Amino acid sequence: MQTHRTAPSTRIQEDAVQFGIFTVSDITQDPTTGRTPTEAERIQATIAIAKHAEEVGLDVFALGEHHNPPFWSSSPTTTLAYIAGQTSTLQLSTATTLITTNDPVKIAEDYAMLQHVSGGRADLMLGRGNTGPVYPWFGKDIRQGLPIAVESYELLHRLWREDVVDWEGKFRTPLQGFTSTPRPLDGVPPFVWHGSIRTPEIAEQAAYYGDGFFANHIFWPASHTQRMIALYRQRFEHHGHGSAAQAIVGLGGQVFMRRNSQDAVRDFRPYFDNAPVYGHGPSLEEFTQQTPLTVGSPQEVIDRTLGFRDYVGDYQRQLYLVDHAGLPLKTVLEQLDLLGEVVAVLRTEFAKDRPAEVPDAPTHASLVAAKYGDEAPRQATPNANRGDNLTVGASPYQDGPAPAGSAFGPAATRAGGAR
Repeated sequence: MQTHRTAPSTRIQEDAVQFGIFTVSDITQDPTTGRTPTEAERIQATIAIAKHAEEVGLDVFALGEHHNPPFWSSSPTTTLAYIAGQTSTLQLSTATTLITTNDPVKIAEDYAMLQHVSGGRADLMLGRGNTGPVYPWFGKDIRQGLPIAVESYELLHRLWREDVVDWEGKFRTPLQGFTSTPRPLDGVPPFVWHGSIRTPEIAEQAAYYGDGFFANHIFWPASHTQRMIALYRQRFEHHGHGSAAQAIVGLGGQVFMRRNSQDAVRDFRPYFDNAPVYGHGPSLEEFTQQTPLTVGSPQEVIDRTLGFRDYVGDYQRQLYLVDHAGLPLKTVLEQLDLLGEVVAVLRTEFAKDRPAEVPDAPTHASLVAAKYGDEAPRQATPNANRGDNLTVGASPYQDGPAPAGSAFGPAATRAGGAR
């Protein structure tokens, strides 16, 4: 079929809304054949899916993080860096990076590196995950999940904005004169989305820092998502980052399409009925009525997606889950072909009557422009050291301490920058 690829710099930088897909990296038996793919097959299939997402004109590919079977994605940055080398326009993200069980120092280093090797085509979504046993595996207490998330992000935020960090907290060893390397590309940290399904404290955290808030929006009714995003918008405005309409919002979603609805329902039903996350519960019809899951024709997906704005307002990122529950690679690639057609229509429809105050989706280029204007961005160049790798003075870099970071959007040039 004909794809919808456009020039890299224009499509990614000018679209008000970014459209893409996310995967949770599950390895699930295909209920129609009884076959379960190997880890190697599923990893290669995911890479093929990401590459085809770019080919059909999508903007974003986001990869989950898990540390237990039946999931394979224990090291998202490794996979995303490889995909970066296989693509040219695709924005690479996560769904989600575990802020509670990963060391924030390692997150700072890994995602700054991904920024560099991808040419700025990288951001990340932070979350607490949904696997309780992961906490003790990494030496953490699940009962402290929220305090860990708050403290860890406070440190991560500083590591990307200060050349030398002295820090002491409750949940990791202190830092003294520490410099995270490499420094963020152009002196601008990767954009951060805080992802949550049901936790208002995470919406508050996103609002406090002026970051994006991503509502997964795949299991809960519209009324719940509406309340979570309304809270985030209200608190975003309260913390002085701009009006509620200027908050940066992303949504998840699930779709399965065929050219006509009857074929879509028939083909997807065995996967839905046997899926580990929702199989053997509500019927497919009940679940599609009560949640944003859409199983039907491309036009039905268009209509349903356009309806999201009725309860969350204009937003910046829409990601779909299309490769779960044991769906074979051939079927997923067919879904992407249809999704490319759907997104071409959605781009036009989302642009209609979009208020001028609503910001476009954040990109590295837009964040650099917001921070530096017409000035050249920072290019971190280290001073010589004595061979002991210790910082002497205010900064180990020739240009001195990095300028204070700034929030995305109207607060970007506000005195004092982002918190």
